[in-house]
Amino acid sequence: MANATPVMEAIDETLAGKRPVFEVVYEWATTVDHKKIGLMYIFLALIFLIVAGIEAILMRIQLAVPNNHFISPQVFNQLFTMHGTTMVFFMGMPILFGFGNYLVPLMIGARDMAFPRLNAFSFWISAFGGLLLYFSYFGASGLYGAGSAPDVGWFAYAPLTAKVFSPGHSTDYWTLSLLLSGIGTIGTALNIVTTTICMRCRGMTMMRLPLLVWLFLITSCMVFIAIGPLTAAQIMLTLDRYIGAHFFDTQAGGSAVLWMHYFWIFGHPEVYILVLPAFAFVNEIVPVFSRKAIFGYPAMVAATVAIGFISLSVWAHHMFTVGLGAAGNTFFVFATMVISVPTGIKIFNWLATIWGGKIHFATPMIFCVGFLFQFLIAGLTGIMLSAAPFDWQLSASYFVVAHFHYVLVGAIVFALFAAFYYWYPKVTGRMMSETLGKWHFWLFLIGFHLTFDFMHVPGLLGMPRRIYTYEAGRGWEMWNLIVGIGAIFQVVGTVCFIFNLIRSCFRGEIAGHDPWDAWTLEWATPSPPPSYNFAIEPTVHSRRPLWDLKHPEDPDSDYE
Repeated sequence: MANATPVMEAIDETLAGKRPVFEVVYEWATTVDHKKIGLMYIFLALIFLIVAGIEAILMRIQLAVPNNHFISPQVFNQLFTMHGTTMVFFMGMPILFGFGNYLVPLMIGARDMAFPRLNAFSFWISAFGGLLLYFSYFGASGLYGAGSAPDVGWFAYAPLTAKVFSPGHSTDYWTLSLLLSGIGTIGTALNIVTTTICMRCRGMTMMRLPLLVWLFLITSCMVFIAIGPLTAAQIMLTLDRYIGAHFFDTQAGGSAVLWMHYFWIFGHPEVYILVLPAFAFVNEIVPVFSRKAIFGYPAMVAATVAIGFISLSVWAHHMFTVGLGAAGNTFFVFATMVISVPTGIKIFNWLATIWGGKIHFATPMIFCVGFLFQFLIAGLTGIMLSAAPFDWQLSASYFVVAHFHYVLVGAIVFALFAAFYYWYPKVTGRMMSETLGKWHFWLFLIGFHLTFDFMHVPGLLGMPRRIYTYEAGRGWEMWNLIVGIGAIFQVVGTVCFIFNLIRSCFRGEIAGHDPWDAWTLEWATPSPPPSYNFAIEPTVHSRRPLWDLKHPEDPDSDYE
């Protein structure tokens, strides 16, 4: 049992009749252990990933051939709303903050989060928000009767969300669910910031923090700034819908563009709130599998802070076509292009870390290599869209959909998979199968490129986004069919991954406390870590404390 994860312990004890199911459920429901809360975040996000994946497949089936009536237009509208909302708010953010919850205290030598009860509250209110969104399928009686899920898109532009265009309560479910999850997200961000600032072990100065902790710190600070405007907009929308406040009602002097500003002040930093933790995973994995210290640690920290600041000033590049004027457009073109500088520094430093290293292409590393290649391409298409004249031509086309998914899937999801393979041994005490991991990588990689490389083409040929179906003869048929085939490859790859997760939990090779010969503090604890994390508070003397312990003849502390 010494190598059993808390999940396996609970399953074994329940099956053996040692503990009743109710007692195990009660223990997990009332836990304040940051590791269990982190695992619950990740489990919840994986459930939502499966749900949102099914929604995506249904949409791709609908668009695979012209003049298709596989699903109705109303259902299609609901699917892209639920898919986008779920992936951003109930899969992306929870899974990343789940990793943060699990890893940050371990990596700074702390025994728990600064506010354990707030941590538990944040998880449960976020989970309730997600469940509330899907309860709309049962509880929202809209224009089309009971079971009317939201159908206003994940951006919910005004005036589409007004009562006259969205009667019933489906939009209210969307608003309230995001409001609740936003409260949970702010609570978690507050915990990460306070924990990082106040609970570091002896010797862990700010410039010795693991880069993962730095990136979660900056991400959490961005959450404070970005979630506020979205929360305010949702309250204003609710007032519009229920007491006729008219904030976004153009017929009564309100402004639909005001909603766009509020939404994208949240929406664009949100991309970086999602991508910075992905950077964090790569920062930890690439050096370990290259057998080199990260190249340019101070530059990486500075680039992260710069990305955090600049990302807060680029929101209106989503609004070039609304008529901001030449001065406004010029500013946001400039700001959007400038953010590529610190991002480029990160890419350069990752490549410099790999360069000349003794590279071990284990599964976490090959997912990181995929991340580097795809994030570079996503950045290039991002620079294209940051040019206002180019954006005017393609702002509502499938090209934008392709770019957006290239960033979110090509970068974030690949880094997430790398993180799963890398820290799974720490969480469970067992290794994931390398063979299944390689199958997962190649199937998902092929599927990703079939889907999102070719999705750019119908966009360039004029295919609008959020379109229900299309006539034959416009040159979009073949590309949409290829995109649909690619989506199936991704599904098969994901099934391979989930099978690997479950199988390895019971039959994986015993990992030991440090199977990758890594350097950060979480690998100094047993696998899985005990509830108190560290029996004795550690003391660190450099950015790689385990390297110092393993190589006392050549410690990093001599060079910092």
